Amino acid sequence: MRIKSIVVEELHGPLMVKEVELDTPKHNEVLIQVVGSGICHTDFAVKTGRIPSHFPIALGHEGAGIVKEIGPGVTGFSPGDHVVVSFPYCGHCKNCLTGHPSSCESSFPLSFGGKMLDGTYRIHDVQGKEVGSLFGQASLSSYVVSHTNNLVKVDPEVDLRLLGPLACGIQTGAGTVLNKLKPSVGESIVVFGCGGVGMSAVMGAQLASCSTIIAVDVVEERLALAKELGATHTLNGKTDDVVAKIREITGSGADYAVESVGNSVLVKQAVHAIRPGGKVALVGGSGETTLHIHDDLIAVNKSLIGVVEGDSIPSLFINSLISLYKKGQFPFDKLIRFYQLDELSQAVEDMHSGRTIKPVILF
Repeated sequence: MRIKSIVVEELHGPLMVKEVELDTPKHNEVLIQVVGSGICHTDFAVKTGRIPSHFPIALGHEGAGIVKEIGPGVTGFSPGDHVVVSFPYCGHCKNCLTGHPSSCESSFPLSFGGKMLDGTYRIHDVQGKEVGSLFGQASLSSYVVSHTNNLVKVDPEVDLRLLGPLACGIQTGAGTVLNKLKPSVGESIVVFGCGGVGMSAVMGAQLASCSTIIAVDVVEERLALAKELGATHTLNGKTDDVVAKIREITGSGADYAVESVGNSVLVKQAVHAIRPGGKVALVGGSGETTLHIHDDLIAVNKSLIGVVEGDSIPSLFINSLISLYKKGQFPFDKLIRFYQLDELSQAVEDMHSGRTIKPVILF
């Protein structure tokens, strides 16, 4: 079928809305009409080559939509179901089988290689050239074909336009706190960066009953929203001595830190801002940095860990977050602004400027 999709033809190429051909779903695959899809910084990491990928590639990995057709072998999904389309995983490696699909041994090729789980493509341009599907979904499209591993059936009473960002950014931030760091009641945490991931970490920290939640950013409007969402303290990285202020607030440093920006300078600040025995979770795609292993980590018994997709099981965690949202305890809708497809350039500009935390393109 002919669909519209946001495609990058080559490394550093522009985002283009193109008409492409989408194949019918194969074994254990589903055709979904996309209602809305979030735009994530990972889409741009692919575009710029920060994350190596297949080109041309159709972008998007935060989709939500309605099942229109199921392929052979599909169970558990029917036409009309409302679904969130999350990350791919193989389902049979050790990490998948032990409840850590975000650490799937095939995660990188399945997410960024452009091919589906069976090693073939579902999207072609009008000349027949193969186009990759980011995260095995390419959700910045009017329709997608996805393996059932990616899918989360959700409550049809909740506004489906809101739910796509739960697939990646929101579950990453909240899951990093709730699934990986697991702070105890009354502990302290600092979150570097108040984008979609960082704000979700702030909300996760409030759900965990952290007594001190410090949000760090350089945009005052974002810091104000972080305060509204649960931060007890805010710091501006442009004007505050962040490490000194965190130590002043907490006494000996925070128990935990989350670095969500992908900035090597902030990684070092996070390590220096936690107490001896504290933990730093890295979720932003930063590059090389230099630490003194003995002084910064070993002598002070600090831990530095990487976290992907909040170490979540999407079918469980996303629905838990939706349940909390319905109760007014996880107001992630405050992060989202809607844009039509012809407003793509404005959505991207607003995201990069900080005006919009999480843009969602409506189809």
